[in-house]
Amino acid sequence: MSNYIGTHRRPSRTGRRAASFGIAFLAASSLGSGVASAQPALPTIPGTSPQELNQARENFNNGVLGVRDGAIRDTNNLPDEARVPVQQGIDDTTNFVASGALQKREDARIAAQQKADAARAAAAAAARARANNPCPPSARACVDLANNRTWLQNNGKITYGPVTMSHGKPGQETPRGNFTVQYKVRDEVSREFNNAPMPFATYFTNRGHAFHQGTTNTQSAGCVRMNRADAEFYFNNLNPGDRVFIW
Repeated sequence: MSNYIGTHRRPSRTGRRAASFGIAFLAASSLGSGVASAQPALPTIPGTSPQELNQARENFNNGVLGVRDGAIRDTNNLPDEARVPVQQGIDDTTNFVASGALQKREDARIAAQQKADAARAAAAAAARARANNPCPPSARACVDLANNRTWLQNNGKITYGPVTMSHGKPGQETPRGNFTVQYKVRDEVSREFNNAPMPFATYFTNRGHAFHQGTTNTQSAGCVRMNRADAEFYFNNLNPGDRVFIW
């Protein structure tokens, strides 16, 4: 009687379990020969610091993972009915010998992928912003009246913001175009409007238009009003002569 199993016969459940167990046993033997020790936990050596022990464990786990990856590659061409239990046996053995190593590597891979995806998304957003940004690279402060936002930049690269702001109402519009910072007054008040407070005023025209702290919920009399933290940042980081572009 031939021992040959025809290609159309599926191994029994017992046979599959035996194959998985056998491969796991072989994988354990391979792992044991590929690293210094195949113990689930490394022994504590007198005089070994926690850092040294952690490094030894990391090296051990990396060696186990290397052998595991090679074993997985060697079984990739097996038929599905054999490959799946065989590779599961390899992974089960890996998890026994180097507990948590596979999951740690997978978590690191996912975190790296998420970081890369976030970087690509940020780059795409920055590219879109540049494409829709008429503010010239030479301007230090940019003001987008239509979208009630402003930001600071350096050579075209945004360094602060965009942040929310409000601008002049009809009849008292904030002027559009190129301007330069004229002067700054930290505790300014508006003499035109009954000494209304204008903290952190950074004037960009000689006609009273300035960035300053104020409510962003209503329109102004021509100034660019900002929340306190944003107005203070502009005050501290803009200097006379810096270019302002408003559109």
